[in-house]
Amino acid sequence: MSSRIEKTDKIYVAGHRGLVGSAIVRNLEAKGYKNIIGRTHRELNLTNQAQVTAFFEEEKPDVVVLAAAKVGGINANNTAPAEFAYENMQIQCNVIKCCHDFGVKKLLFLGSTCIYPKLAPQPIPEDALLTGPLEATNEAYAIAKIAGLEMCKFFKRQYGDDFISCMPTNLYGPHDNYDLQGSHVLPAMIRKFHEAKVNGAESVELWGTGTPLREFLYVDDMADACVFLLENYSGEQHVNIGTGKEVTIRQLAETVQKTVGFDGKIVWNTDMPDGTPRKLTDVTKLHGLGWTHRVELEEGVKLAYDWFKDNIKEARK
Repeated sequence: MSSRIEKTDKIYVAGHRGLVGSAIVRNLEAKGYKNIIGRTHRELNLTNQAQVTAFFEEEKPDVVVLAAAKVGGINANNTAPAEFAYENMQIQCNVIKCCHDFGVKKLLFLGSTCIYPKLAPQPIPEDALLTGPLEATNEAYAIAKIAGLEMCKFFKRQYGDDFISCMPTNLYGPHDNYDLQGSHVLPAMIRKFHEAKVNGAESVELWGTGTPLREFLYVDDMADACVFLLENYSGEQHVNIGTGKEVTIRQLAETVQKTVGFDGKIVWNTDMPDGTPRKLTDVTKLHGLGWTHRVELEEGVKLAYDWFKDNIKEARK
């Protein structure tokens, strides 16, 4: 069943203060959606089934965007896989079931392209899901996200619920996580190069060989794609969100170094893991629906670095 969302609908964005959720809120507001609600983790613990049920009973949202998740880079995923699996599955089970029980007319579930097999064909099409082993460094998070998107599919198939899923590629931008113990590669680079510049360091150490290929999408582009899908898509299959363009980690590092203005050396610690050798999304489906990205990498890195400098106290949490 397909549901049309209206400007007056009450839209609950789970994770509204994070990188993804805050960008979706900005995009919804810019498009004229006025009745947007959110809750902080302190106000609503999404891993607590009773709290989530009480929230849905009280608020009765028309539309839900599930952008809340426990996220992190290679280091965080390696050191706490049990928490990544357990907490993400708890959040998803609680929110998706309540969306069904309380008659939410449209749900958008956000996953990640880490759901795909380590050696998936490149670029990765949506139907590569569950065709091979996962990358070991983020397996727990990936399995949780696969469970969430499959759950949306099953509720749609069994009950006709208009629950859709999208799989964004690597994201960056305002409100990203710049904590070096848990951040992803691009915000970690921004912070490392900035601090090296400020402290007059001679070099910056980065993990791996610099050879893996990655795709990066500015988070406000991702948000625009999400709202586009809410307004225009009701298919059972998840949709990749990306640019369809890739760079090596070494090229990314050089772009960030240039943007920050750090004149020292880059030292690659090849004893540390690289992760997946290549990960590029096939965005043919999304392009066919009528959406393409706008912000290219150099512009996006500059926007991200400007935000970091303007919000340095918040960014270092």
